[in-house]
Amino acid sequence: MVTDAEVARVLAAPARLGRSRLVLVDGPSGAGKTFYAARLAEALGERSVAVVHTDDLLDGWDDQFTYWSRLERQVLAPIRLGAPGGYHPYDWHLRRFGTEWVTVWPAEIVIVEGVGSARAEGRAWASLTVYVDAPARVRRARSVLRDGPAMQPVLRAWRRREAIHFAADGTATLADVRIDGTG
Repeated sequence: MVTDAEVARVLAAPARLGRSRLVLVDGPSGAGKTFYAARLAEALGERSVAVVHTDDLLDGWDDQFTYWSRLERQVLAPIRLGAPGGYHPYDWHLRRFGTEWVTVWPAEIVIVEGVGSARAEGRAWASLTVYVDAPARVRRARSVLRDGPAMQPVLRAWRRREAIHFAADGTATLADVRIDGTG
């Protein structure tokens, strides 16, 4: 799913987050962002790579887009200064942030993946923005498999909010790379 050209593009991009290249992988729920980010990290080989999942930074279902200040303050700002960042991941079963601390080191490449990650606020620091998409029927089927039928009412509301966000932000049209996540 990750091509040599995509890897070359990451490596050719200038570091804009301190000494790190920030790659923002965005797209709608179920499009394949997490899969793509993992494959990209793997394709980058022996380079130092840190991957951050925005789902770990959300404060529940209603924090779909307001997590950004937490990401910026706890992860991106320290890395920009050459220091490690980190966060307490959200526990979706307990519905609160956990006590475990996840350290995010200022790697050569920092990949942040999740809905809203390639928003306007982050593009200035990004070396590359990626928009992953798949047909709505594929995304819904993945959601049922991943989250179960009982979560679909919550996720329908989530998908409505993400569509509004993407339209207002222009994320898909402003992305450096568009990926078909059907794959």
